[in-house]
Amino acid sequence: MTTLTRPPAEPSDRHKPAGDIKQGQFKRWLLDGMPETSGKRQGPHGKPDEGHTPQSWWKVMCLTGVDYFSTLGYQPAIAALAAGIVSPLATIVLVAVTLLGALPVYRRVASESARGEGSIAMLERLLPRWGGKLFVLALLGFAATDFMITMTLSAADASAHAIENPFAPEWLHGQEITITLALIAGLGVVFLRGFKEAINVAVVLVGVYLVLNAVVVAVGLAHVVTEAHVATDWWAALNQQHGNPLIMVGIALLVFPKLALGLSGFETGVAVMPQIKGSPSDTEENPAGRIRGTHKLLTTAALIMSAFLVASSFITTFLIPAAEFQPGGKADGRALAFLAHQFLGDGFGTVYDISTIAILWFAGASAMAGLLNLVPRYLPRFGMAPAWTKAVRPLVLVFTAVGFIITLVFEANVEAQGGAYATGVLVLMTSASIAVTLSARRKKQRGKTLAFGAVAVVFAYTTVANVVERPDGIRIAALFILGIVLVSFASRVRRSFELRATHIKMDQMALEFTASNEEGPIRIIAHEPKRLSADRYELKLQHAQQANHLPVDSHAIFIEIIVDDSSDFEQELLVEGKVRHGFKILEIHSNNVPNTLAAVLLHIRDVTGLMPHIYFRWTEGNPIANLSKFLFFGEGEIAPVTREVLREAEPDITRRPWVHVG
Repeated sequence: MTTLTRPPAEPSDRHKPAGDIKQGQFKRWLLDGMPETSGKRQGPHGKPDEGHTPQSWWKVMCLTGVDYFSTLGYQPAIAALAAGIVSPLATIVLVAVTLLGALPVYRRVASESARGEGSIAMLERLLPRWGGKLFVLALLGFAATDFMITMTLSAADASAHAIENPFAPEWLHGQEITITLALIAGLGVVFLRGFKEAINVAVVLVGVYLVLNAVVVAVGLAHVVTEAHVATDWWAALNQQHGNPLIMVGIALLVFPKLALGLSGFETGVAVMPQIKGSPSDTEENPAGRIRGTHKLLTTAALIMSAFLVASSFITTFLIPAAEFQPGGKADGRALAFLAHQFLGDGFGTVYDISTIAILWFAGASAMAGLLNLVPRYLPRFGMAPAWTKAVRPLVLVFTAVGFIITLVFEANVEAQGGAYATGVLVLMTSASIAVTLSARRKKQRGKTLAFGAVAVVFAYTTVANVVERPDGIRIAALFILGIVLVSFASRVRRSFELRATHIKMDQMALEFTASNEEGPIRIIAHEPKRLSADRYELKLQHAQQANHLPVDSHAIFIEIIVDDSSDFEQELLVEGKVRHGFKILEIHSNNVPNTLAAVLLHIRDVTGLMPHIYFRWTEGNPIANLSKFLFFGEGEIAPVTREVLREAEPDITRRPWVHVG
């Protein structure tokens, strides 16, 4: 029994300065929730927390709707400024593409990625090895463009609604950048504290916002009916400018890419699938109920948004003077808010502004959650991000800082960010349509292959037209892609000497091989699995005995690593015992040789309690060339790299497996 009133302190902490202890506490808080293996954590909108109850599809629709529906805050104004008098016709084309193109594509994506992986994961499966990894990195660059610009553009538009409100204090005018930065900072604080009960908040915000928009649209349509001349004036101006109806339709098709902002939200709709309540009969392999719920979510959201887009486009074009849409005009970035104040008074308009500010701010939260889903899902698993990217809080700080930079560069201008936003959205939709086309082709569904292929062509045209019209978007996306690629490969090089096995399992025969020697040491000879003849094994054994003075009765075991996909970084390992030509062999399929050897040696040590000794021959060739082979193909200078991986993994030299080279 002890007389101490509390447990003794950790000995290593007794002589540490108070600052170091506080620094350790801060680090623990910052990295809280970081899983042991990468690629598992999916972020606040992905995999639900333990004990979380899945919700009805319509509630989850509100969660993704804060991104999708919030575009009503700025889409009509951007469309009117970009397409001018043709905006209503171009909006009809946009709705047709949404319902006949984007919706079927993402319903298919939902069916084939029921855990919320999305179209990027589909393409990763279709394009393996380094080509697939590089393609995924490029798509992640466009996804980062989409989500980051969603955050900054939504916050900028929220600040515009706040400043243009007639009750806003005079000192707020000209402070758009400051307000936008404050909103982004607030978003970061929310995620640093935790992002709980998001669905309940989203249901309230989306419900109130859609009701207020319905009122504004209904009043606007009533004014169009009572002031019939606005429609006839618009039609006369359209005929005067373009004449032939076929020319009008053609111009609408050409102008339609400028309205691509109205297509956002589908990728997020698939990402939130794990939040949707399925059927009692659902299984992990076949969650049919969850898929049906997601289909309802996507369809309902698309129908609601399509109705609002068409109606808002007509009333804003008919009832708002074109000059007000120009930069600095009262309808710049806030067309429906302009009508709310004009026709329903400043009181109702202020309520509408507050609702718009709230949902735009929360749309940034949806985008932040999308980023927190994507980065931990891919980059750490590829070995292309530091280990701390598995935790939420460091990523939140990084994304918040990037949001600050984007806001300062674009000076919180909504229109200036529209091109980059549309580029990110359209590239993701194009990749999704290509993914489902390839999937249908692989399953030999000829009709669906042709249909999805046509949709892919439409999205490809739209993407190219948007890039030609607004090249700033592709430049920004290129910067994101370049940044991701550079950071990714630098991280891959830096993490090259880490243990990469997330789990190791040995079959019965492998266990018998390693446990047959009760006293040790366990002698293992590294063997290249390309030469499997009996003579080759005999020569390798004789060389090990001569070069390393092994006793004839050493009972050495051969170990062979078969490299399948060297572009992978982390994976589970299965060690299989085999007998070939009378020799005992441990065979492992892996993504690299030296890191796998080190991991298996440490595992054998821990399982048997005996010290493994591994024997190599020196690798021929230039050391720099061999290093490149190791980094990209998992082979190369095997012996010294295996030793280095062991050195970093086991600092205690007395417990480190031995590496012999002869």
